[in-house]
Amino acid sequence: MDEAAKIVTDIRAGNIRPVYFLMGEEPYYIDKIAEYIEGQLLTEDEKGFNQTVLYGRDVSIDDIVGTAKRYPMMAERQVVIVKEAQDLSRTIDKLESYAEQPTPTTVLVICYKYKTLDKRKKVTKHLEKNGVVFESKKLYENQVGQWITRILQGKGYTIDHKANAMMVDFLGTDLSRIAKELEKLQIILPKGSTILPSHIEENIGFSKEYNVFELRKAIAERNQYKAYKIAQYFAQNQKENPLVMTVGMMFSFFSNLLQYHGLKDKKTAASVLRVSPYQLKDYETAFRNYPMRKVSAIVAALRNVDVKSKGVGANLTPDDLLKEMLIHIFS
Repeated sequence: MDEAAKIVTDIRAGNIRPVYFLMGEEPYYIDKIAEYIEGQLLTEDEKGFNQTVLYGRDVSIDDIVGTAKRYPMMAERQVVIVKEAQDLSRTIDKLESYAEQPTPTTVLVICYKYKTLDKRKKVTKHLEKNGVVFESKKLYENQVGQWITRILQGKGYTIDHKANAMMVDFLGTDLSRIAKELEKLQIILPKGSTILPSHIEENIGFSKEYNVFELRKAIAERNQYKAYKIAQYFAQNQKENPLVMTVGMMFSFFSNLLQYHGLKDKKTAASVLRVSPYQLKDYETAFRNYPMRKVSAIVAALRNVDVKSKGVGANLTPDDLLKEMLIHIFS
């Protein structure tokens, strides 16, 4: 995200603000900015007396303000990092007076994950005026592939289109998890390599034949034999293939397919559905095999299977629920 990169660039250039309020649904950038500040603003000798890490569940706003108002010892500044600050959401407005007049020798970093401040409130306006308010927004599925490509290019790697789509299919939009898996590949592969599907299959632990990517393709093609075979593998390997995730992906696929049916201009499908262009092949195939009325019925049935998969209203095994899901789809 360009805004996150700008914050780091500004800090590196010496443009350091007294407060950084990092908030939003995507924790990856919040963690990265906080990690950079934690690692770079003070020397190792300075950190002992001048760097404090607090956790929202253990402190109050008064504790944070009291710590932030202290003066540094034998250093130009002190750094105070508050992790899991979303635990203080009920009292976060109490930060208003400090945000209005922050201590200039303190860098206060507040990691407020999965939540956002009301921009109309005074506390937000003071933070924006005297510090940095950064909102880390969740990426849509069709944006994650571009993010993967950009991250790898910055490290001196490229990635095959199918391999990229596999990463998104298998790992979803969890940037932190994707970044960890990419780091594994960078350790194994020399700089300048192109990451291929085989690298994903061999090093990230995904079966070449039995994965959600292939299950979705089999269902789109109405290949019942292959779909049931994959489902049986999933039931026998539940740890690597959680039922909730499988049902959730199928629900997302058929919900998007319902929307695809309604598109007058199919050329806009990737942007409208927010999926990668590579995934459109499955939607085009499924469009021919599943009429709109059938898709509506499948979406309703998948809602019911999803509820059962969470233990509500039924006590069925993952194997039974996967079979029930496929019966609804293929009937």
